[in-house]
Amino acid sequence: MVDSVQVIYNVFEQAPEEQLFPACEVYKVGVIVRVALDEGGLTGQIRADTMFPEGDFRQNYFRGDRKRQVEEHTRKIVEDLAIAPDALAETALRFVLSHPAVSTVIPGMRSVRNVERNCAIGDGRGLPQEQREKLRAHRWPRNFYRD
Repeated sequence: MVDSVQVIYNVFEQAPEEQLFPACEVYKVGVIVRVALDEGGLTGQIRADTMFPEGDFRQNYFRGDRKRQVEEHTRKIVEDLAIAPDALAETALRFVLSHPAVSTVIPGMRSVRNVERNCAIGDGRGLPQEQREKLRAHRWPRNFYRD
């Protein structure tokens, strides 16, 4: 007997849509999404030259050329959707909240401004179907947690 599950789900990591989300809908299990912004990668703020403070776990998560890879992928999203770069985080959160199986999301927040913007996104508007469909093509299977 499971009441809810917590899962990584975002524009890059769409695998939960394949089996987990349909099962959750059938069995009426709540879905709590974590890492909706890909540890900051889907904010548009990670660039090849981004430096993280000492002790920030993202130094390891985005090591090597991973920052450059993320920058390239997010640039393509911004271009494909014809959105402003600073609209990427909102778009990514609305993508997650648009799936009917998703009950709630735990977005990372590093400032009061992030808290205010993220809370405003819970307005129930979701993301237009056209944008959701375009974002399907930006699925990016990889595991930055390993290695």
